[in-house]
Amino acid sequence: MNTFKLKITASNKIFFDGEAQSIVVPHIDGGSECFLAHHENCILPIETGEMKITDGQGRIISAFVGNGFLEFLDNTANLVCISAELPEEIDERRAQEAKERAEEELRLKHSQLEYYHSQANLARAMERLKVKNRHKI
Repeated sequence: MNTFKLKITASNKIFFDGEAQSIVVPHIDGGSECFLAHHENCILPIETGEMKITDGQGRIISAFVGNGFLEFLDNTANLVCISAELPEEIDERRAQEAKERAEEELRLKHSQLEYYHSQANLARAMERLKVKNRHKI
């Protein structure tokens, strides 16, 4: 199968660096976008959600990804994001606490900017919990 070079850089680590057959990432419009070898050159904003990578050996890796962007250029994909975590790396208790904190902040009367920050925090926490629960063993 055709492959392409994929590097995923989160704010605190290199999450993936190798050959891939495909990557599916959450798109800012609420859908998802799939990239295969020899995809046309583009830059795509990435939304918080679940991504799926099929590596060069055909193994599927599911993970949580935070906001960022993906650049596909000359059969090389570079994804830069705030965070990238495997389901087993997600601390469910911490994500649940973050969700509850964000919900409480939304109930309080704050400025519009604080409201949007709380809304983004809630979305991240909920996506982490979704990815964690979807891949529980």
